Amino acid sequence: MYFYPYFRTNMKSFIRVFHASPDAPPVDVYANGNLIAKNLPYKGFTEYLQVPPGKYNIKIFPSGKTMNPVINTNLTLEPETIYTVAAIDKLANIRLMPFVDPIIPQIENKAYVRFGHLSPNTPRVDITLPNGKILFENVGFEDLTNYIAVDPGTYTIQARPTGKDKIALTIPNIRLKGNRFYTIYAVGLLGDKPPLQVLIPLDGNTYIKF
Repeated sequence: MYFYPYFRTNMKSFIRVFHASPDAPPVDVYANGNLIAKNLPYKGFTEYLQVPPGKYNIKIFPSGKTMNPVINTNLTLEPETIYTVAAIDKLANIRLMPFVDPIIPQIENKAYVRFGHLSPNTPRVDITLPNGKILFENVGFEDLTNYIAVDPGTYTIQARPTGKDKIALTIPNIRLKGNRFYTIYAVGLLGDKPPLQVLIPLDGNTYIKF
């Protein structure tokens, strides 16, 4: 699917939309007036869409509505760049946060993983292994870490308030395959509903080539 920007080019970019606002309803997403995602639920991702780079007006409405968007903002997509664009925070403060899925050199048979903190009421956290080894340190709301390379395998990770031993969340059985890029997104609400949890999509830089 293409949705055309305010200027056109023979180059291309890729974008997917991620609904990470815990109390927002399913949404419809428009780019420059064109519907690109319909009835996208909380925790839902679109497929990556190939688009010309350029400037886009993004409007997001409760599903089925076309008046009074909950988000009305502009994005500029750079050429030959892959984006995950997340709708974040509670509905009262909902906004778009664009994250780049970077193309970086790979080490053969390593998995690459990073962490994105999108839980609006969860404090800064360290992401650790059960033995306490820190993978990502002092990550706050809206932060996205760089990728780290790890051996393929099945992992259990834990989220702990920064500098504390108390465990806020344990995520077992995370299977990471070699030669792939993953982001661990923390979403939901600490001590409330919907609950704090993680989503681990395969990132487009795994398979999208320019």
